[in-house]
Amino acid sequence: MPSRMTEGFALLTDRAVIHLRGADVFSLLNGVVTQRVEPGMGPAFSAVLTPQGKIIADFHLVPDGDGGLFVDVTQESAAALAKRITLYKLRADVTIEPRADLGVYWSAEPGAAPADPRLAALGARRVDRADPSAPDAAAAYRAHRYRLGVPEMGDFGPEDVFPLDVNYDALCGVDYKKGCFVGQEVASRMKRKGDVRKRALIVEGRAPLAPGAAILAGAASVGTVLGADADRALALVRLDRLAAAREKDDETTADGGPVRLITPDYLETA
Repeated sequence: MPSRMTEGFALLTDRAVIHLRGADVFSLLNGVVTQRVEPGMGPAFSAVLTPQGKIIADFHLVPDGDGGLFVDVTQESAAALAKRITLYKLRADVTIEPRADLGVYWSAEPGAAPADPRLAALGARRVDRADPSAPDAAAAYRAHRYRLGVPEMGDFGPEDVFPLDVNYDALCGVDYKKGCFVGQEVASRMKRKGDVRKRALIVEGRAPLAPGAAILAGAASVGTVLGADADRALALVRLDRLAAAREKDDETTADGGPVRLITPDYLETA
């Protein structure tokens, strides 16, 4: 059974947990992942990139209270992420252990802790003992993310997008001031230039939409659906094309029906 710490939380059944332990955990990860990793850190959101700067996997890093870290990652990405960390491990003193006995729990309750490091409005998440009888929150969590306009792995595949494309700079997913990490040169250059061509935006007005469906402005494609729920979807949108379409007052459609593209609040204030 899970501990009393997860009362009011439900299980994200599509998440897995990897346990990283050893004297070199922090030094290894700090040279690989997009977020600063150091002893005494709190929960953090991060990613591993290709040398060309595209996302291989994203994940949450959670201190285990004993000098190691739990990695909260999608089930689909877990094996590939463990393999990637092993590739960079070489002779480092790091043990990489899948933990089927642990699960990731989520609560949307205001004030629940620990808060999601990306955005407080996302709610709270914890790693605790897995309980197969716990309520499944995966669908409710996905719908909550879509309402807030927060994409994550599963909405897109490995090596499909850059961190800026899916708003990770505004979601505390990349520390541009830390030392080098894999893909850092490309990620930093894109951020430094300030020429953001794509963003993940909220699609409202016609859902569910099929992932991969084209978002059109007039006859021109301005974006592609990443994922959809009953009342909202997310789409990867070319900002320059959307701006041009709005200047011409072109109607935005998807699957033959009108839609509205909305910039998430956290991007407006970033």
